Order: sequence, then structure tokens, then C-alpha cells
Amino acid sequence: MLDLSRHRLVFVGGLHRSGTTLLANLIAEHPLASGFAGTGVPADEGQHLQSVYPPAHVYGGPGRFGFRREAHLTEGSELVSAENRERLLSEWAPHWDLARPVLVEKSPPNLIRTRFLQALYPEASFVMVVRHPVAVSLATQKWSRTSLAALLRHWLVCHRTFEADRSRLARLLVVSYEELAADPDACLARVLAFLGLEPLPAALEVRSDGNELYFARWRALGLRTLALRLRFEGAVTEFGYSLRDLAAYPASGPVAGTSGR
Repeated sequence: MLDLSRHRLVFVGGLHRSGTTLLANLIAEHPLASGFAGTGVPADEGQHLQSVYPPAHVYGGPGRFGFRREAHLTEGSELVSAENRERLLSEWAPHWDLARPVLVEKSPPNLIRTRFLQALYPEASFVMVVRHPVAVSLATQKWSRTSLAALLRHWLVCHRTFEADRSRLARLLVVSYEELAADPDACLARVLAFLGLEPLPAALEVRSDGNELYFARWRALGLRTLALRLRFEGAVTEFGYSLRDLAAYPASGPVAGTSGR
């Protein structure tokens, strides 16, 4: 049985195509951290390596799952139990290097399941990644096969759910994909410090132009984006982004609690 007195759990989340895999891998490159790799499941996501709660595909998958009310899990879920706490650990443990103290689990739906995971593991830390809704929507469309309007609405629904939940979290850090792309070492140092780890340079390549392909596709739509801008701009700006000024992104927010020991 995994002894959590010797380990710290870190849950990484954010919508599909938000940079969760990149950030989780960067954390797991630290010599005192371990993540999932070579598991054989999509993107080595913990949601596919357990039998306690439904993975995103049960609710429609990328670009769709957040519309289902039952996909949002909190401390009030009937799934919160001592038995499920131990079951999750037993199912995830074989995929970690237990010689390392910091254990990382990454799944996009963690964005709307933080309170549930905290109820199971009160000492856990949460690192959530947010990325421009245009990039996320255009990158996700190949999977969801839904309209850009539906994908932008999904982005808003999920982030509004998270915003309503975040005040309940004891140990939370939110980073943007854009700040990670702009200065990987500085962003990673902030994340590692939050996790009580010595900051180290990014061990993986982080492209600085990761959004540009999607922004170019957005601009190529021309006047077809007008209705989307009129409909969603006000809501998007509440999160620090803009459908008009694509270069805008949110400033780093405050940290909730600390996970260092």
C-alpha cells in the first residue's frame, strides 16, 4: 500500500490541448518527481488507469465532457470514500517510481474535479493550466467534431466551473500555457517552488510559437469570426484572454496555500 506520509500527490489538469501533458512531463523530469510514462493509455493520463470514476470519454470526450453536469465531481460525490481513496492509489502506484517523493497524475478533466480529488487526498497539490480559447478550440475540433461556437462555450463552461471551485482548494497554482511558452524556465521554477522542489531548467523543449498556427487559422476565417467575437468576447475577457487581441493572456495569479514540507 502506498504510504502518503512519504509522498506528495500533485494533480495537473486543464482542458485538452491546454499544455497539461507538457507541464506534467516537465515536472516529472525533476529527479525528485515521478509521472506516468509508457502506460499504453492515451497521453499517459491517470483517468484511464483507474476504475473509481468515469473518464472524460464517458461524457463525450474532448470539447464535450464539461457540458455534462455529472462530470463535475466535488466533495459531495458518493464516490468519496476511504475505499476509493485506497483503490485509486493501488491502481496508480504501479506506474510511479515510488523512490521519488513527488507523484504526478495528469488528466484534463481534473480541471472540474479538484474538489473531489482534494476530498480524497486533503494534502494534495493542484497545478491547473489555462490556454487561449481559440487555440484550445481549434486544436480540439478534430476530436470533438463540433462547431467553434460549441467549443468556445465548452471552454467557458469548464473554466467557470473551475473558477467557482478554486476558492475551496487549499493548495493551488494556476499557470497559463502562454507564460510557459514565453519563459519556460521561469514558469517551471514557479511551479517547482510551489511543489517544494528545487527549481531546475526545463529539461524538455518548449516551443514559443505553439499558438501561432491556431491564431493563423482563426485569422484566415475572416468575417466568419465576427459573430463569435460578438458573442463570446465579453466572457472571454473575464479570464484575461481576448478574441480580438490574440496576444493577450492572463497575468500569473496568486498561489493558494503551499505544498512544501
